Amino acid sequence: MNITVLGSTGSIGVSTLDVVRQNQDRFKIHALVAGKNLDVLCSQILEFRPNVVVVADDPTLDELRLRLQDLTIPMKGWPDLAAGPEARLKASVAPEVDFVMSAIVGVAGLEATYAAVKAKKRIGLANKEVLVASGALVMEAVRQYGTDLIPVDSEHNGAHQCFRAGLKEEVTRLLLTASGGPFKDTPKESLWNVTPAQALNHPTWKMGRRITIDSATMMNKGFEVIEACWLFDLPPSKVDVVVHPQSSIHAMVEFNDGSIIAQVSATDMRMPIQYAMTFPERHRAPVARLDWTQPRTWNFSAPDLDKFRLLKLAYQAQEQGGSSTCTLNAADEIAVEAFLEGRIPFPSIASVVEETLQRQTPRKPTTIEEVISIDLASRETARQIIAEAPWQASSGKL
Repeated sequence: MNITVLGSTGSIGVSTLDVVRQNQDRFKIHALVAGKNLDVLCSQILEFRPNVVVVADDPTLDELRLRLQDLTIPMKGWPDLAAGPEARLKASVAPEVDFVMSAIVGVAGLEATYAAVKAKKRIGLANKEVLVASGALVMEAVRQYGTDLIPVDSEHNGAHQCFRAGLKEEVTRLLLTASGGPFKDTPKESLWNVTPAQALNHPTWKMGRRITIDSATMMNKGFEVIEACWLFDLPPSKVDVVVHPQSSIHAMVEFNDGSIIAQVSATDMRMPIQYAMTFPERHRAPVARLDWTQPRTWNFSAPDLDKFRLLKLAYQAQEQGGSSTCTLNAADEIAVEAFLEGRIPFPSIASVVEETLQRQTPRKPTTIEEVISIDLASRETARQIIAEAPWQASSGKL
């Protein structure tokens, strides 16, 4: 199987390449698509010898050429080098590609993933924005072209496995688990004093900065609710979130006879990644096994939607439909950036998102270009809100 990895230097990309490393007789890297992290990318080029390498822009491409000259690969053995969105798209739809891992954070990976869907490539989906920003368009294309779109997020991957236990019409609800993040037990009033360092200290997962903050606000779980609605064709009312700090159960599906099927595994992303790559078959994965001889306690509770307003906003945006979820995602990214830079307090992330949703009129985009336009407009609105508001932690409001 020939693979293109969109976002090869990120955590999902690195884990994907480890799965390839463990299964060299089964998988071959066709293309590595990265941003600007050339230290990691160069080591990946040396080890996996891809046919194609794509980076963010021309200056990064020039730097990559200089770096390759210092490596032990003779120029005739270099991969084809390219930069920019068109090159990303080309690497995703190349005829020799069988599987595309979509792991670029943000809307940067949307066009390439959508093109891969239309090219009937099997896709491992780890990019939330693909469905949050344009779920209707993408899933319509999945149905039209008969594409295998396998979720890689642990919760959706777990749900995908649980759904195999019954028929779609037998499902009464899907339950997605959430760790609760670092502020699960923190009083709401104390969140005004939260620092970026505290918010980045996730109790279970090691992730990128934005997704870690989204986990702390539970926006990440809101995005997962939206994704689940599109992936499994469910209304928001049939997707519940339950706080499960141990993060051992990733998802549960309840059927109409009262049976609940749960997917349980160690917290290692290589398992769902390999599942997506080998589906419908299963192969031994290089992950730890749960030791059932050891005592363990699993706790479950409902999320506090008053303290974690972004989760509630996500449900509302999905109910509203159209471009609301695209705006939700765009505003959140801008607000998280502002929090990390110390320009707004932690609870105000939700305030920025809510105000942006109120100012942006929902539309029904019919093209990916229109989705990107809505995304850009929503980001600008969020920036204006941040610039004009008195963002003082002591205000208890914004």
